[in-house]
Amino acid sequence: MRVSTKARMNRLFTHGGCLDVAIDHGVCNEPSFMIGLEDMAAVVDTLISARPDAIQMTYGQADLLQARPEKDKPALVMRIDMGNPYNDQRHRVMWSQLQNHDEPIIGALEMDAACVVVNLFMLPDEPELFRQCVENISRVRAACAEYGMPLMIEPLVMLPNEVRGGYQVDGNAEKIVTLVRLAAEMGADIIKADPTEHPEDFHRVVEAARCPVLVRGGGKDDLKAVLLKSATLLGQDAKGLVYGRNIYQHDNPNAVVAALMAMIHNGASGEEAWDIYNRD
Repeated sequence: MRVSTKARMNRLFTHGGCLDVAIDHGVCNEPSFMIGLEDMAAVVDTLISARPDAIQMTYGQADLLQARPEKDKPALVMRIDMGNPYNDQRHRVMWSQLQNHDEPIIGALEMDAACVVVNLFMLPDEPELFRQCVENISRVRAACAEYGMPLMIEPLVMLPNEVRGGYQVDGNAEKIVTLVRLAAEMGADIIKADPTEHPEDFHRVVEAARCPVLVRGGGKDDLKAVLLKSATLLGQDAKGLVYGRNIYQHDNPNAVVAALMAMIHNGASGEEAWDIYNRD
């Protein structure tokens, strides 16, 4: 019998939407991702004061959040896999692996996570990497069903390395929708999806998911452009955002969080969010 995920899902979507700040980038083993995350304790302090809905972390860093006494601190979303597709240079062998193969969510249960997240990579000419991800998700799905742990699947369609060099996302709507549909078929409770090249097409991703969809942010960009694009995506019925570098690499993470939270929970437009950012 499957245990209900409702209690944990409520911790993520307390007001109908969710801003999940991702600081789990250490698992990628990519130096450029570490800028702004050198002092993890300080980063967590800043984010707790900013009060997003959730913080996305790994087992080895989660104590920095969960050992804190605040009753209203952000929920923990725990990354439970790692792989090498994010590295600047493509590797001879591409791989993705659960951090605990035999008991994949035991660490998340220990740390009282509200959700676990696992990648579903689709890279050109890498069928073995894709198979590994499907196997990982199948194993995690069974464990989540047993313990009532929500499963967030992160479908990632990537461009060939030679197109722009390094890790780059393919914004093709057809490819994203197809991979999101696979994530839904495998039993995702939440899907963390790439934005489509044309944000107005994102409703197709939401329709394919049949579960809450959070938009992932990718690399740092001009903040006003990020806010305007985010408003369009949220207008396509996304339930929230998972942003990392656009928050933790920013000079004022608190102000960025305030602007994004206003969009997700109060329906602020991109221009209104920009004004909130500048006031904070």
